[in-house]
Amino acid sequence: MNWGKHGRTSRGSGGTVTAERGRDSGSAATRHAATGTAEESRKPVILAVDDDPQVLRAVRRDLRAAYGDRYRILGASSATDALKILDSLDERGHDPALFLVDQRMPEITGVEFLLEAVSRFPDARRVLLTAYAETEAAITAINQVRLDYYLMKPWDPPHERLFPVLDDLLSDWLASYRPAYDGILVAGHLVAPGTHAVRDFFTRNGQPFKFLNVERDPEALLLLAERPGAALPLVRFPDGVLLSAPTDAELVEHLGLTTTASRPHYECVIVGLQS
Repeated sequence: MNWGKHGRTSRGSGGTVTAERGRDSGSAATRHAATGTAEESRKPVILAVDDDPQVLRAVRRDLRAAYGDRYRILGASSATDALKILDSLDERGHDPALFLVDQRMPEITGVEFLLEAVSRFPDARRVLLTAYAETEAAITAINQVRLDYYLMKPWDPPHERLFPVLDDLLSDWLASYRPAYDGILVAGHLVAPGTHAVRDFFTRNGQPFKFLNVERDPEALLLLAERPGAALPLVRFPDGVLLSAPTDAELVEHLGLTTTASRPHYECVIVGLQS
């Protein structure tokens, strides 16, 4: 298997066949960063940037094969498209784990892109790609962006020359990674009856939530700042809706819980008044 300027090729009985063809458009890359299933969007991101579309496709395919079950693999064929992806990740609170960036690109260099990227996501690991022995670029990258690894192209076979490097970097990143909580938040006083009632409601209905004590949690103060003077507790849902001292009926409506019998027969029915 060989690497060239136009991508990776494999040779079989029928001759040489290009592994993947086609171009990753900037708009498609940006849309891919902004969409996807909920499960997919929760995965940390590996972003590959290379102006050669066939090389980019092959890199993304290798990354998906090795890391696609744990990471969301994104790619951009220009620094401009890659910066748009960073904007999208930043807006949605998604976490990039690693940047894999080509040094020689027509708009800005890989080092210049990494300078911008690490200013937004300082914990992401950084790998610079090049097809040339560019010692000066490597020294600059190490000094300015705290480069983690300088990788020469081609790197076939990837299981020997690419994956071991990325495995180490991703393991190091995971050791300190703390994903942001994106579930239901309840902010209130620890022993207040209203707060207890809301927490009890979520517990009884099997709804995971995170409690924030307004007397000591900084995150709770951020919610209070959004609704100054609002009655407690405040309940923030993942879709951004913020309710003040909600009733059970309001919580049921927002969660879409079933409140009427939908089956003709039940094994057990509990009838009573809610306290």
